[in-house]
Amino acid sequence: MDFETLDYSVSDQILTLTLNRPDRMNAFNTVMRRELIAAFDAADADDSVRVIVITGAGERAFCAGADLEKGGDTFNRDKRAQEEDLEGERDGGGTVSLRIYDSKKPVIAAVNGAAVGVGVTMTLPMDIRMASTKARFGFVFARRGITMEACSSWFLPRLVGIQQATDWVYTGRVFNAEEALKGGLVHSLHEPDELLPAAYRLAREIADNTSAVATTLNRQMMWRMLGADHPMEAHKIDSRGIAYMGRSDDVKEGVSAFLEKRPAEFRMRPSEDLPDFYPWWDDRPFE
Repeated sequence: MDFETLDYSVSDQILTLTLNRPDRMNAFNTVMRRELIAAFDAADADDSVRVIVITGAGERAFCAGADLEKGGDTFNRDKRAQEEDLEGERDGGGTVSLRIYDSKKPVIAAVNGAAVGVGVTMTLPMDIRMASTKARFGFVFARRGITMEACSSWFLPRLVGIQQATDWVYTGRVFNAEEALKGGLVHSLHEPDELLPAAYRLAREIADNTSAVATTLNRQMMWRMLGADHPMEAHKIDSRGIAYMGRSDDVKEGVSAFLEKRPAEFRMRPSEDLPDFYPWWDDRPFE
């Protein structure tokens, strides 16, 4: 697929989605917002995509945050509304985060450089964040006189705990990859030339060994339960999921492959074989 701000490349069931504005340190703008949503729509519709790996072009940045080329009016919706496709009062970064949250495919962030502002908050709904030892992170909003965005006030405390989240957000300071690992923001650190190979190894482990439909259901079951107020909510959806998959062709294949000591060949597809109760949530009040 051809995009202006992204490189979209599928190889052997892995989609590599590269933020591709290296001259602007891959800064986020309205075109990138639209294209990220379109890219996730395309990936969800394509059964040849099992896992998505997202990284940034160049050596300096994953995404340096919002493009500030408009100066002091960068975040002024009244000034921008006539030029851009803005959806009422909705935050643009939030529309991207919600689209990633709804993804049917596992998402791995390979953070190769600076990830600041929306450059880091867009990774929060991704499933696993792996980082270069050269990466830097910053929830710099208060230092720019603006609030958190991209649903990060929901995601960040759930991922790292409220105390760590308040430290990073209240100070707005930029911190290194080691602190990100210690604070639970990233899963692992890698030398720059080893980052993508490590991300692809993890993606391969998923793509080669698991049921695509089971993975889609498991992904959403875990994310949605972060907001549940009682384990009974998990019991309800677990029961529906295991009942559906328990009679499926994929579970027959998975058990047979295990007993026969051979690789499984799962054939169910998220585009056609998800249960009637999917999606079982409704968190789209703007639509």
